[in-house]
Amino acid sequence: MKKLFKGFLVATLLGSMLLAGCGGEKKADTKQEKTKVAFVYIGSAKDGGWSESHDNGRKYLLEKVPNVETTVVESVPAGADSERVINQLAGQGNKIIFTTSFGFMDPTLNVAKKYPDIVFMHASGYKTDKNMGNYFGRIYEARYLTGMVAGKETKSNVIGYVAAFPIPEVVRGINAFTLGVKAVNPNATVKVIWTNTWYDPAKEKQAGLSLIDSGADIITQHQDTMGAQQAAQERGKYSIGYNLDMGKVLPKTVLTSAIWNWGPFYKQLVENVQKGTWKTGAYWGSMKDGVVDIAPYGSMVQEDTKKVVDSAKAQLKDGKLIVFKGPIKDQKGNVKVAAGETMADKDLLSFDWFVEGVEGTVKN
Repeated sequence: MKKLFKGFLVATLLGSMLLAGCGGEKKADTKQEKTKVAFVYIGSAKDGGWSESHDNGRKYLLEKVPNVETTVVESVPAGADSERVINQLAGQGNKIIFTTSFGFMDPTLNVAKKYPDIVFMHASGYKTDKNMGNYFGRIYEARYLTGMVAGKETKSNVIGYVAAFPIPEVVRGINAFTLGVKAVNPNATVKVIWTNTWYDPAKEKQAGLSLIDSGADIITQHQDTMGAQQAAQERGKYSIGYNLDMGKVLPKTVLTSAIWNWGPFYKQLVENVQKGTWKTGAYWGSMKDGVVDIAPYGSMVQEDTKKVVDSAKAQLKDGKLIVFKGPIKDQKGNVKVAAGETMADKDLLSFDWFVEGVEGTVKN
């Protein structure tokens, strides 16, 4: 899940040390301890979406950083259950604990206060402490680009969006996607259905089917699985994936996907802890950083669409294109961001209104 934040220091690994005698002295060596790192997921590590994107990052960490061992706890509900799991992991010698769902924020903070010598990192939240940071990425940049793809490829001018909860992270993504749609197709609209769950493949799929029944010919989502994309493929419609390159699994429907690349971030953070240079804070990586991107295009995407989106991607990375730069109107046509102005991060992190072109309400 999901969501904010500003960079960490680059570091190197602690080296192992060999203590050796000389002449007739007895040699002694010390074995370098492995850094124990734990990951807590709200869904399965093979959910085809959010949790799997983090698990791919964990695997990258193991490949790239020696002297690390990891523990994974899957399918952990938010609330008291997650606090119990995090507390257990803290008591098992883990030096770094990544908790990867918005609902894990307060439980993570509660446990962090009891274990000041452990580094806790929470994905998508906004709270920090001396030994707890948070991390997310500007996935809204990728959302904007995938919105452009949908806007260029739709025939009905109705695009469906299956959304989890009306929190700023999700609202921000819907708005960015819609701005991308409208940038290339002013006549298109984006319909939103709230599911009130991060992880419920059946419910997500049903929401996708409902949107198709209401006229949508392209479906996207902010959920943890590919249920909505499966609905699109079942009905012969197109979709936009999220979290991972869903086109690898559903090649007949997925036009492209907004994707996460957590591996380099996990590597850098663990190295910082090992080096002793880690500092608490909030990380919010961008497309330029590589933590967010769009997946390769499906074979059905038109060449003209690719050219337009590729150009916009280059402008995003070099700073010439800013997603939330005015003029931006809300659903009622009121100017919320004046021409030439850019929304500040604090406003992006508290988004509670929809842009013009969204059909639905922020309150579900």
